[in-house]
Amino acid sequence: MKLIRTIYSAYAFIVFVLLFFVLLPFFLIPIFFQKKHNWTGVLNRIWARLFFFLLILPVNIEYRKMLNKKAQYIFCPNHFSYLDIPTMGLNAINTVFVGKSEMEKVVLFGWVYKKLHITVNRQSLKSRYSTFVSSLEAIDEGKNLVIYPEGGIITTHPPAMTRFKNGAFRVAIEKQIPIVPVTIANNWIILPENLLLGHRTVKVIYHEPIPTTGLTINDLQPLKEKVALVITNELKSIHG
Repeated sequence: MKLIRTIYSAYAFIVFVLLFFVLLPFFLIPIFFQKKHNWTGVLNRIWARLFFFLLILPVNIEYRKMLNKKAQYIFCPNHFSYLDIPTMGLNAINTVFVGKSEMEKVVLFGWVYKKLHITVNRQSLKSRYSTFVSSLEAIDEGKNLVIYPEGGIITTHPPAMTRFKNGAFRVAIEKQIPIVPVTIANNWIILPENLLLGHRTVKVIYHEPIPTTGLTINDLQPLKEKVALVITNELKSIHG
């Protein structure tokens, strides 16, 4: 079984890389023509759909409330697996990611990621502030954001989440735009810490947006707790 999963994992990596090179010329368009930033979300969606299709991984996406494509949102998913990144690429709303600066170290992919998305070094106060400013600017440019509020794959006991960082909630309150809690149900089982890929349905639940209109920085902690509770309750209902 381990051998089969190792081969399957190697195949998944090859598929991921090949799709990147196939789509690379198209990713250059939003890089050099920033008004085409919506292409980033479209291409992420194509990449993700092809990736899961070629891996024969079934996908189940549920929207508890249909989202307005003309509105802006910050999406806050739980983060237990590297598979969460292509999973959030499936989002019907075009988004850019706020992710760790370590991604920049990956040859070529890192350059593309840095140009299209927002990176942060969480060990650096200066970088965290710069990321906050960049996130505000991205909202002003009409973009939607995906921010993993745990700040990375940190928990050692999934599906229990770790404490949420403040960033996503500060941006949402500052710009008065809603937060969409997102539950990614099974990825930590499909692609666990040992990176041996298994086979199971990729299940994603987009919960009803939580408005921030009228909220101030004093409401940050209750907002964090509300989003965390939505995701926690959903994970408990699925996994017990």
